[in-house]
Amino acid sequence: MSIAATPEVTQRDIAARLERLPMSRWQVSIRLIIGIVTFFEAFDQLLIAYTLPVIGREWHMTTAASTATLTIGSIGMLLGALASGWAADRIGRVKVITLCVAVTALCSLAMTLCTALLPFLILRFVQGLAIGGEVPTAAAYIAEISRARRRGRFVLMYEIVFPAGLAVGALVAAWVIPHWGWRPLFALAAVPGLAAVLLQLRIPESPRWLAAHGHTEKAEATMSLIERRVEESLGRPLPPPAVTTAVPAAAAAKRSSFRDLFAGRYRRRTLMVWTIWFVGYLANYGITSWLPTLYKGSFHLSIGQALWYSTATSVAGLVGCLIAALVVDKLGRRIVLAAGLGGTTAMLVVLGALGAGTPLQLLVWSSLAAMFNFAVNVCLYLYTPELYPTRSRALGVSLGGVLNRFGLILGPILVGALYAGGGGLASVFLVLGGICLAGALVAGFFAEETKGRTLEEVSP
Repeated sequence: MSIAATPEVTQRDIAARLERLPMSRWQVSIRLIIGIVTFFEAFDQLLIAYTLPVIGREWHMTTAASTATLTIGSIGMLLGALASGWAADRIGRVKVITLCVAVTALCSLAMTLCTALLPFLILRFVQGLAIGGEVPTAAAYIAEISRARRRGRFVLMYEIVFPAGLAVGALVAAWVIPHWGWRPLFALAAVPGLAAVLLQLRIPESPRWLAAHGHTEKAEATMSLIERRVEESLGRPLPPPAVTTAVPAAAAAKRSSFRDLFAGRYRRRTLMVWTIWFVGYLANYGITSWLPTLYKGSFHLSIGQALWYSTATSVAGLVGCLIAALVVDKLGRRIVLAAGLGGTTAMLVVLGALGAGTPLQLLVWSSLAAMFNFAVNVCLYLYTPELYPTRSRALGVSLGGVLNRFGLILGPILVGALYAGGGGLASVFLVLGGICLAGALVAGFFAEETKGRTLEEVSP
C-alpha cells in the first residue's frame, strides 16, 4: 500500500494500518524490549529508599541530608521529564529512550565508586534526568504502536513492568544489602545499558510520529516493515485497513508547544490529569520512600526486617497494577482512576485512625493503600497519551510526569515534616488520605472516558 504525500493523508492511513494489525509476536517483542528498559529504570528509581538506612549510617547523614538524598533524584526526574517531552516530539521517541537508558546505566556504575555524599548526589541527579526522560517517552511510544481495541490491557501489561521493577528492586535489596552492602545493587542496575543496543537494532521509530512530522517516506517504510513482521509472525496476509477520520492538515503540520496543552478541549484535560498525577505520586512516594526508615526508627526493626516489610508493600502495589490491567478496558479509565484514589483514601484513613501502633498494622494497611494507589499511577501512563494529539503527545505525557515528580519531591518532604514535627504516624496518613480524596473527586467528575476509541478520534 502506498501513502499519498500529504500530512493529513499520511496520518489517516498510518492510523488505519496500525488499527488493523492483529496481536502478534512483533508487538509482544517490542513490548518486551521496551519493558526490560523500563523495568530497570524503576529498579533504579527506588533503590535509594532501600539503601538510605545503610549509606546514612556509613556517611553519618543528618535528617536533612537524608531528605536531600531521597529528593535529588526526583528533582532530576522532573527536569528530565520536561526536557524529554520537548525532545521526543522533535527528534523522535526511540532516540530519546536510547539516550536516557545509556545515561542511567553509566550513572549507576559510577555510583558504585562513590565514597562521599556529594558525588553520589550529583550522579543521582543526572540519573534522575535520564529516568524522568525515559519513562514518559516510552509510554507515548507504546500507546502509538497500539490499537484502540484492548489498548488498555496492551499498554498496562507493558506498564506493569515499572511496579514490577520497584517490587524486584525491593526484594533484591532486602536480600543483597544485609550480605554484600549497597554497592552491588547499583552495579546490577547498570544492566539496562545493554538494552540500548537492542533499542537501536530492533525498535522502529513510531510511524505515527513520523507521519505527523511530515517524514512521509520514512513513515511508509517503517509501516511496511512493521506489516511484514506481523505477517511473518502470523503466517497469513493482513486484513485491509478500515477507513478512519482524517487528521486536519493544519493540526498535522503544526509543531508541538506548551500552548497546545491548554488550547480548546485540551485545557480541561490537562488540568484534570495534572491533578491526578500530582496526588497519585505524592501519596505513593510519600509512603514508600520512608517505609524502611519508619519501620526501623518507630518500631526498632533491624535493617533486614525493615526491608522485607517494605517489600510487601511494593508487591501489593504490583498486584494492584495487574488488577488495573485486567479491568481497565471493561470498567474504563475514569472508574479505575476514581475508585483507585478512593480506595487509597479509605486505607490511609483507617491506618491513621488506628495510629499504626504495630509493625503489622503498618504493613497491612500500607500494602492495601499501595495496591489501590499503584493501580491509579500505572493507569495514568495509559490514559495521558490518549488525551493528546501525536504532535504533542510526548510533551503532554512528560508534563504529566513533571507533576508526578513534584509529587515525588513533596511527598517525602511532607511525610518527613509531619513525622519530625511530633504529629506521629497517624497525622501522616490522615493528611495523605485527605489529599487522595481530593484527587478521587477530580477523577470522578472531570476525567473524560477514552476506552475503545482510536487515538486520532480522542485527540485530533
